[in-house]
Amino acid sequence: MAPLLAGLLTGLSLIVAIGAQNAFVLRQGLTRHHVGVVVAICALSDALLIVVGVSGVGILVQEHPVVLTVARWAGAAYLAAYGLRSLWSARRAQVLDPLEGRGRGRGRVVTTTLALTFLNPHVYLDTVLMLGSIANQYADGRWWFATGAVVGSVAWFSALGLGARAAAPLLGRPGTWRVLDVVIGVVMLLLAVRLVLG
Repeated sequence: MAPLLAGLLTGLSLIVAIGAQNAFVLRQGLTRHHVGVVVAICALSDALLIVVGVSGVGILVQEHPVVLTVARWAGAAYLAAYGLRSLWSARRAQVLDPLEGRGRGRGRVVTTTLALTFLNPHVYLDTVLMLGSIANQYADGRWWFATGAVVGSVAWFSALGLGARAAAPLLGRPGTWRVLDVVIGVVMLLLAVRLVLG
């Protein structure tokens, strides 16, 4: 039971932070646009990366740092573009419209979710390297640790995406989305700069 709880708490401590992926999940939850798909992709991607890390693949990534370098630059470019788009969106006040974006294809949402997940080198550092390293310290209990981390990930993304609906009435006023877009845009640009410098 100790490895399971340790995995849950460690996984949550790494994932519960303002970042590109979380900001996107929150936005999709607020607009009610393909929320289930976004939550499922994020949770399954985390689970896959955690399993890869616990399986020992993190050592391989450590030995080939070019993989993280390519992901860092691609991720920075994507985050910068996404941030600029959010800031551009903030030029006009808007209100929360649950039907907004329903005409957009699921493919575009899936592509954005996958890009924000797999083009972020911090995802690999957190899930593959860090969680993998910590899990392997538990020897026979490492898969219980991994299970706890996966449960934490599923719970977090579900709460963020599906729980965002509760905040929908607060976001029905013009200007609120402008603030949200500015915050998301600034966070994305800061993360892009951090990736380039880091």
